[in-house]
Amino acid sequence: MYSPQAEFQMPYQLYHLVAFIVSALVVLATTPIVKQIGLKNGRVDIPDKRKVHSAPMVRLGGVAIFLGTIGALLVVWWAGGFGVLAPDKEYEVWGVTVGSLAFFLIGLADDLLGLSPFSRLLIQVIIASCAWNVGVQIEFITIPFAGLVSLPDWSSMPITVIWLVGMVNAINWIDGLDGLAAGVSGIAAVVMLVVSLFMAQPAAALIAAALAGGCLGFLRYNFNPAQIFMGDGGAYFMGFTLAGVGVIGLVKTTAVTAVVLPYLILAVPILDMSAVILNRLLNGRSPFIADKHHLHHRLLSAGLSHRLTVLFIYSLTLWVGSLSLAVAGIPGGQTYALGATLLLGYATWKVEKQARQ
Repeated sequence: MYSPQAEFQMPYQLYHLVAFIVSALVVLATTPIVKQIGLKNGRVDIPDKRKVHSAPMVRLGGVAIFLGTIGALLVVWWAGGFGVLAPDKEYEVWGVTVGSLAFFLIGLADDLLGLSPFSRLLIQVIIASCAWNVGVQIEFITIPFAGLVSLPDWSSMPITVIWLVGMVNAINWIDGLDGLAAGVSGIAAVVMLVVSLFMAQPAAALIAAALAGGCLGFLRYNFNPAQIFMGDGGAYFMGFTLAGVGVIGLVKTTAVTAVVLPYLILAVPILDMSAVILNRLLNGRSPFIADKHHLHHRLLSAGLSHRLTVLFIYSLTLWVGSLSLAVAGIPGGQTYALGATLLLGYATWKVEKQARQ
């Protein structure tokens, strides 16, 4: 009997490359179409005093990122890749995939209809809880002087939900400049791809490869000066996908260092969100009310150009990502970390130089 899986079986290493390329090509092809549809239907982001763009901009680019990433995973699945890469973890891969779909739909609904902060948060918690129920679970934490500690279900579930929902909003909140969220997410996805492969987690690496390709393809249209924004749909999708890959690819392993790697790789959006929430609470404001106290806003206020601000935050993300390579014990990881440190030093010097002018 004819079997497309047998016909298109490919070497183990090629599945990740195929996912990356297919995702990038789909996003490159569909983003202009999404833009035209958005313009035709008036689905644009109107500038206000908090935003940095000066003209109405279509904010449905997340549709293209979603189509590229999911399309790439479906191609690999059709070619039999899931059976090769995830023979015993296919349910986890589908858990992340379906969860990312659900979060994309929440964000898209917010882009199109406008949801209240409370309703968004409630739906996010419900979906993250469902993801935990199908296996996307943080099962271990690292405690100083105690090492790796297994979590019972009563604590695993809320910790997992906080992680998933927190990362979704962290990526959404950092999406304030052209190319910023897509670039930061793309760098993080590439690092997760490399680390997951090194940790013998090819299924998680596959999702990371597809997302990395989608981010790269979208940057063709989203880097300054942007032609389109990803909107909440894109940011929610990327945030949950990164968080989910971190759980099934790294936190699931029993290595002490692996458990902390997702938090290190995604340290830039995590710390940015944490600092903003703390600032709002200390000043008696709701953590849900947007302001201009994010890292990118502060760098712009210091006199940096739009592009230099984005590139500096890229360098920060690359730096913490390279540190994670060293922590994971990847051969050459320390060299990469040193190179990224030098790059960060150069970027910091450029920032200080431009701020003084």
